[in-house]
Amino acid sequence: MARVPFIGRLFWRQYLALIGSIVLIFLEGIIRVITLGLPQPIIRFCYNRSKGLFNLLSSPRGRQLRSKKQSISSSIARASDFVDLCALYGYYAEEHVVQTGDGYLLGLHRLGWKKGEEDTRVNAGQDSLHKKVVYLHHGLMMNSEVWVCLTEKERCLPFMLVEKGYDVWLGNNRGNKYSKKSTRHSPNSHAFWNFSIDEFAFHDIPDSINYILKTTSQPTLSYIGFSQGTAQAFATLSIHPTLNDKVDLFVALAPAMAPAGLSNGIVDSLVKASPEVIFLAFGRRSILSSTTMWQTILYPPIFTRLIDMSLAFLFGWKTQNISVHQKLAAYPHLYSYTSTKSMVHWFQIIRNKSFQMYDDDVQAPLSLGASDRYYKVAKFPTRNIKTPIVLVYGGSDSLVDIRVMLKELPRHTVAKEIAHFEHLDFLWGQGLDTLVFPHVFSALEEYAGRDHLKDRHFRYHHSKHGSHTFTQSSEYSEDDLSSPTTDRGFHARPSRMRNLVSSESPPVRISEANLHRSSLSGSSSGAFAQSMLEASDSSSPSPVGDSPALKSNTRQKRAGSVTRAGSVESLAGLRNFGESGIRLGTGKATVSGVAPATVTKEADRGGSIRGKR
Repeated sequence: MARVPFIGRLFWRQYLALIGSIVLIFLEGIIRVITLGLPQPIIRFCYNRSKGLFNLLSSPRGRQLRSKKQSISSSIARASDFVDLCALYGYYAEEHVVQTGDGYLLGLHRLGWKKGEEDTRVNAGQDSLHKKVVYLHHGLMMNSEVWVCLTEKERCLPFMLVEKGYDVWLGNNRGNKYSKKSTRHSPNSHAFWNFSIDEFAFHDIPDSINYILKTTSQPTLSYIGFSQGTAQAFATLSIHPTLNDKVDLFVALAPAMAPAGLSNGIVDSLVKASPEVIFLAFGRRSILSSTTMWQTILYPPIFTRLIDMSLAFLFGWKTQNISVHQKLAAYPHLYSYTSTKSMVHWFQIIRNKSFQMYDDDVQAPLSLGASDRYYKVAKFPTRNIKTPIVLVYGGSDSLVDIRVMLKELPRHTVAKEIAHFEHLDFLWGQGLDTLVFPHVFSALEEYAGRDHLKDRHFRYHHSKHGSHTFTQSSEYSEDDLSSPTTDRGFHARPSRMRNLVSSESPPVRISEANLHRSSLSGSSSGAFAQSMLEASDSSSPSPVGDSPALKSNTRQKRAGSVTRAGSVESLAGLRNFGESGIRLGTGKATVSGVAPATVTKEADRGGSIRGKR
């Protein structure tokens, strides 16, 4: 279909979708104005009518099931703030305020005490109880409440971290429920909402981290982010080199850096439209602020159903891994204010397929200045990050393109896939405590409190759960990054294979055939280990690259078959062999010719974990 000439980057159909979306936004604005003028009795009447209609259309069995767990979900849904949510489970929470360099006042929450420790001084001087610090940050249009509005304590990450002895802090972005104040601007002004991801990276995250470390007198903390909270960490760690000294670990849950384009026509038209069109449709202050109106006038199950339909329409998420009662408890805490400009920033990132800073000077599509030769938006230099990175992402998350993401991250990045998880499952999904938390806790045990800058050969391993972690060789090409993959694991170009010499011990050569047979799966780790030991006893002087098996493998790959190749650098690294996996010690395993990160895939329920690229 031809584009509209001399107007822009959209097709005719996308212009129609854009016009339709603007009309819907305009109608919603009219409804909101009318609702604000209605007296409270009429609002209660609408609420009760929607409740009666829902009960009339639902089955008797559905009403019976809802009544059984209605107590806990209703209590969580009605909780007014973060402190009340924590009190439901018996935890004491502190509230703090940090002022950013540009005058915004951000709310911070602290969970530093187990039950019964409320009178104990934690990280408050020499005579206090010293704990490692963990900082959690929320996603787009959220606040810190999303971490603690769960119907079971065991699936609540902050509570479990507290029970493990960590001093847990939770941050908030400027503009949301806990950070809607500034010393320079009023929230009613356009200037207050003139911020994007750039301001989160330059001010909010580093200022919050510095405040926490100063308050706790600790040298470092560990960062756990969800969705946009991971993007903010990627950005701030890349532009603040000294901040890498203060963050000893970065765990990214449902990481977001350069999301894939969305298939929905309306959203796709908004992504490609000029920022001025977005500002015209949503205004220049907070975006989708009418969400609170719908939450007020609609019966909770109807509001929950509306959210589910919106998530399916926009992102294709089925949310089947989140129970109905969890949705009733959490969805009232899902939305919080943010700026329209921050959403425009995400549209720019998606459109340009680049994790870039905000483009203040968007060029017209047909302008000569639009050429990359004359104009280039600054990118966040994420490959400069020195902090250890562990990505935990969902195999069914439409917002995560792990192959694109790994190309832009440093080589020490480790990625773990939870096969059936969608985006919001990392906050409220079933199985969080068994599928996600073990990765988080193991990474914290490995890195929290360590000086990763001095230990340049840090390795993350997870042998308890059968995963295999490899740090890749620095030699890879764009062609290598696009090589085919399957669930069997890494597929490297044989032409890239080479033996590396370790200063600690003689190199271990592994035959390509033995390595292929092992498949790096949990069930065959013993065979893989045996093949490496056998290889170490051999004294064949010929390099791997000259072996007939490898030349045959090259021919097979060119013909369309997929094989595996690799080399182990240090025999000292083969310390422990278990039934479910391999534990790497001081040495390292190297797979050449693949992307600069490690990817492992986890079965839904305790199955083997295999490398995937």
